[in-house]
Amino acid sequence: MAPRVHLDKAAWRWVESVRPEDIQREHIEIAYRICVPACKRGACRRNCKGNPNCLVGIGEHAWLGEIDENTFHNIDDPNSERRDKNTFVGLTNLGATCYVNTFLQVWFHNLELRRTLYLCQNARAEEHDMDSDYEPRSICEHLQYLFALLQNSNRRYIDPSGLVKALGLDTGQQQDAQEFSKLFLSLLEDTLSKQKNPNLQNVIQQQFCGQMSYVTVCNQCGRASPLPSRFYELELNIQGHKNLTECVTEFLKDEKLDGDNRYFCESCQSKQNATRRIKLHSLPRTLNLQLMRFVFDRQTGHKKKLNTFISFPEQLNMGPFLEGKEDEPCVYELSAVLIHRGVSAYSGHYIAHVRDARTSDWYKFNDEEIEKMEGKKLQLGIEEDIAETVKSQTRKPKCSKGYHCSRNAYMLVYKCQRDEDADPMDTNVEVPGFLERLVERDNRKFEEWCLEMADMRKQSVDKGKAKHEEVKELYELLPADDVGQQYEFVPLEWLKKWLDDSTVTKEIDNSNFLCSHGKLHPDKVGEAKRISLRAAEILFERYGGGPRLDGSALCEECVGQRCRVLRLKNQLAEDYKEVTNLIKGPPKSESGFWVGKSSLRSWRQLALEQLEEDEEETKHSNGKTNGEGPEISATKEYGPENQGGGEEEMKTFNEDILCWHGGLSILESERRLVTEEVWSKLRVYFPKAPQFNQLQEPCQQCLRLEREGKENEALNRMMASEQKSSLINLFQEKNRPTLTKWPEETDILYIVPLFFVEEWRKFIRRPAKTTPVSSVGNSLLLCPHGGFMFTYDSMLKGDAQHIALLWPSEWDVISRHFLVDQPISICRISEATPNGSSVEFTTQPELCRECREGFIFQQQRDMREYAQATVYVRKVTDDKRIMKDAGPEMNVSGSDAEDEREEPVAKVDGERDPDFSQSEDRAKRQKLSDGTVGVVSNPAPVASGGKSGIRRSTRHRKLRGEKALIVSANQTLKELKIQIMHAFSVAPFDQNLSIDGRCLTDDSATLGSLGVIPESVICLKADEPIADYAAMDDVYQVCMPEEGFKGTGLLGH
Repeated sequence: MAPRVHLDKAAWRWVESVRPEDIQREHIEIAYRICVPACKRGACRRNCKGNPNCLVGIGEHAWLGEIDENTFHNIDDPNSERRDKNTFVGLTNLGATCYVNTFLQVWFHNLELRRTLYLCQNARAEEHDMDSDYEPRSICEHLQYLFALLQNSNRRYIDPSGLVKALGLDTGQQQDAQEFSKLFLSLLEDTLSKQKNPNLQNVIQQQFCGQMSYVTVCNQCGRASPLPSRFYELELNIQGHKNLTECVTEFLKDEKLDGDNRYFCESCQSKQNATRRIKLHSLPRTLNLQLMRFVFDRQTGHKKKLNTFISFPEQLNMGPFLEGKEDEPCVYELSAVLIHRGVSAYSGHYIAHVRDARTSDWYKFNDEEIEKMEGKKLQLGIEEDIAETVKSQTRKPKCSKGYHCSRNAYMLVYKCQRDEDADPMDTNVEVPGFLERLVERDNRKFEEWCLEMADMRKQSVDKGKAKHEEVKELYELLPADDVGQQYEFVPLEWLKKWLDDSTVTKEIDNSNFLCSHGKLHPDKVGEAKRISLRAAEILFERYGGGPRLDGSALCEECVGQRCRVLRLKNQLAEDYKEVTNLIKGPPKSESGFWVGKSSLRSWRQLALEQLEEDEEETKHSNGKTNGEGPEISATKEYGPENQGGGEEEMKTFNEDILCWHGGLSILESERRLVTEEVWSKLRVYFPKAPQFNQLQEPCQQCLRLEREGKENEALNRMMASEQKSSLINLFQEKNRPTLTKWPEETDILYIVPLFFVEEWRKFIRRPAKTTPVSSVGNSLLLCPHGGFMFTYDSMLKGDAQHIALLWPSEWDVISRHFLVDQPISICRISEATPNGSSVEFTTQPELCRECREGFIFQQQRDMREYAQATVYVRKVTDDKRIMKDAGPEMNVSGSDAEDEREEPVAKVDGERDPDFSQSEDRAKRQKLSDGTVGVVSNPAPVASGGKSGIRRSTRHRKLRGEKALIVSANQTLKELKIQIMHAFSVAPFDQNLSIDGRCLTDDSATLGSLGVIPESVICLKADEPIADYAAMDDVYQVCMPEEGFKGTGLLGH
C-alpha cells in the first residue's frame, strides 16, 4: 500500500478541477477513501492508517495462528513458588534485611543449634488451635517456627517478617551485619539461659564460646598477670595482610607497653615497661572469624570498607595458636562464608555461601534465590567482581589448592572436624511434633493457594478460548468488500484493544471522530476502519457504544470547506503578486478602502495561517477565523498608546486600524487607502475582516479622549512644575534632615513613607506618562490601633529605610497639595538638669508598644523558623581573602535608567543609588501594608542626608566565587556540609565553616540554633583534600547520624 502521505494527496487531488459548489457524491467518497483497495494478509508489515479498508496488522495474527494458552492470563504458574526437591528454602528480603537473612541461613545450618532450639519448651505452640494462625511471641518461638519452616516447608521461600518485627528492626535501613550477629547471639544466650532444661542453658557457650586470657609480663621482674576472658568470635584486622594466618598471628602478637602506656606492676609497686599478649586456651565447636572490613576512619568521621584480598583455607589448623597445645592437631573445616557486595560500608548487598553438613555440598543463599554449587567445592564466582573501583583496581592473587581468595568476605565460619566425626547420626535433625503440625498447616494453606491460582488460570484460559472463537468468527465478517455494500466506521484503537485484551472490552466510542456538523470528520478517517454492516451490528449489540457512523455520516460541508481552502492556497501566490502590483498606484477618488499598513505588509502570511487553520479544523475548533473584526477586538484592550500595534501582536487582518471602541482608528499614519479591486481580493481570504471605506470618519470617542488627554497632560505638567519648584530640595535630595545629626534650627520633623516620595519623584520626572500622586498614605507606617510602629533607636538602626524625613516648611506644602490621612512627626525635647541638658525624642502618634513587641517577636521567630531561605557560602584562603575576584555583580534597575534617559536631571550629591530597583520599593510597600516590615541584613543607618547620606541597596551583593544555597532552619550543619560538598567539591571533613568569626563545629546542631539566618554569609576554609574515593562515597551515602540498633529488641527495648 502507498504511504499515508500519498493517500492524503490522492484523496484531494480532484479539488484542482472541481469547485466547492460542483462537488458530487463520488468526490466525497474519494475524500473519505472509500474506494481504496483493502490490503491482503502478508502484504503489510503494519496496518495502513491512511487506508480505512486495511484490516491487516491490528492484532489479528494472535487469533488466527496457533494459540498459546499463556496469553490468556497474567497469572504465574503457582508451582514456580514450590520448593524443588532436595533444595533449601529461601528468605524474603523485606527491603534492606539481606544481612539478617544471611545469618539466619548460617545458624539454620548449625545442626546442634537447630536441634537445641527445637527442644525449647513452647506451651503456646503445643496447645495452639489449628483453626487459627500461629503467632510466635518470644525470640525462641520465632526462631523455632522459622527453622521448622526452613526445614519442611513446601514453599520456595518464606517470610521472616515476624522475627524482624519482634526484633524491632527497620526494614528500610541496612545495618552493620557483624554487630547484628553479636547482639543477636547475646540476646539468644540470655533467652536460653532462662530455660528449665539445663542442657539448653549453655548451648550458645558450647557452640560459639572459647577461652582466652590477656597476659601482661613485667619487663623488670618478669611477673605475669593473666586476665581470663571469653570470646564468641575473633575479630581479625586485615589491613596490610594477605592471608588468614597472618591475621591470626597479628591478633596474638606481643604488644609493648611503654612511655605513657606503662603497666603498674604489683610486685615492683611502680609503673614498668611490660609486654602484653593474648593466649588462646580453648576453642569452640563453631569458630567465627570476623574479618574487620568495616573500620572507622578518623579523618572522615565515618566507616569505610577495606576492599583487601584475603586468602583463607578450606581446612584450618588452629593447633599452633593454642597455648600449651601447639603440637596437637586442632583442625577446623570451612562451613560458611558471608559476603558483602559493594564498595561502601553504608550500602551493598549481603549473601552467604554455606556448606550442607549432611552432603558437604555448597549452596549460595541470596535471599529468595538459592543456587547449588557444581561439585562439592566452594565457588565465590562473580561476587569478587562487584567491588572494583576506579582508583583501586588490583588483580586477584592466585590461590593454592584448598584455598580461596576474597575481597568481599567479612565473616568465616569454621566447624571443628572432630565434632563431625563423633557421631554420623548428628546430621539428622527431626522437627518436633508440635512444630511439624504448624508447618503442615502452613503447607496446606500453600497448597490451597496453588489450587486457587490454578483455578483462576483455568478460568482465564477458558474465557480466552471462547474469545478466540468469537474473534476468529467476527474477523472474517469485518471486511466491507463491495463498494455498494452497506458499511460503518469503528475506531482503529478499539479494534486493536478488542483483539489484544483477553478479558475486558469497553464500549465503542466514535465521539472523537465527529466534526462540528456531527458527522465523520475527513481528517479522522485515518483513525477509523470501514467494516461491514453485519459485523458492526454484532459488535454494537455485544459491546454497545456510539454514535454509529454509516455511509450517511460522510460530511459534505467539511469536504466543501476543505475544497475551498485548498483551492485558495493554490491561488494565494498568484493573488499576492497581483495585489502587490495594484497597491503601487493611488486609488481613485472616493472609491478606496482603509487597510492597516501592518495588515497589508503581512496579509499573505495571515491568509496562509488562516487557510491552514481552516484545513486543520476539527470538532474541537472554536470556529473563529481571521477577520472577525469587532467581535475579536472587543475582547482586547487597545489603548491609545498601542493602536496600530506591531505585526507580531496582530492576529486578525485589519485589526490594526481598530480602536478599542470598534471604530476606525484616529492614527492616519498607521493606515492607507487601497482600490476596490484590491479590497475585493483581500475579502476572499478575510471575509469577516473589519471594513472601512474612504468616507468613513474616525472614532468620535477616540477624538474626544485625545483632546481630553492633551488637556490633562498640560495640567499634569503644570502641576509637576509647581510641586517641583515648591519642593526642589526634596526632589533633588538636597539639604535633607537626619536623625543621627538633628538639625539645630528645628525641634520637630515630619515623617512620610519613602514609597510616597519615590512615586512623587517619578511623577515629577515624567508628568505626561505617570499618574499624579494624590495622597500621602501614612497609614502604611501605623499599626491597626493607630500607633506608630518605629522607635527613634530602631530608625537609627535600620527602620529608617522605610521612611523619609521632612522639614516643617515642606510638610506645610505637602499638606496643601496632597491628602493626608494621619500626620506623623518626631519631636526633640530638651530639658535642663543639674548635670547638663538631656534630650528625648517622642513621636506623634505615640509608639504602640503591644504591636512593636509583637513585630519584634515575629521578626526573631522568622529568623529561627525559616524554610527555603538563601544563604551565601564564600570560599576563603588562609589570609581570609576571597577566592578569585571580589568584584560585586551589579544589577542596575532598567526602569530607573529609562527615567534618567527620558528626562535628564542634573546629578547632585545625595542622588539615589541606581542599584536600588523600583521592584524593591513595591515589595516594601506591600509588606508595610500588612502591618509588618521586612528584615534587612545590612540596614542603612540614616533615612536621608547630604553628601554622606546616599541611600544604598539593602540586598546582598553576590561576589564572584560565592555561591547561594537554599536551606531551612531545621536542617543540620552536617546536611549543609553535604550541600557545600556538591557546590564546591570539598568533602565535609575538609570543611571549616564560620559565620561572623564564629566557628560552626557541631554537625548535629540545626542551622537555626547555630544562628544562621537568611542572607547570612558563611565563610568556607578548605583543608588539603584526602584522596580517598571510598571515603567520599561513604559521605555521599550518609547524611544523617548513625544510630545502629538503638531502640530495637537487640538492645532489650
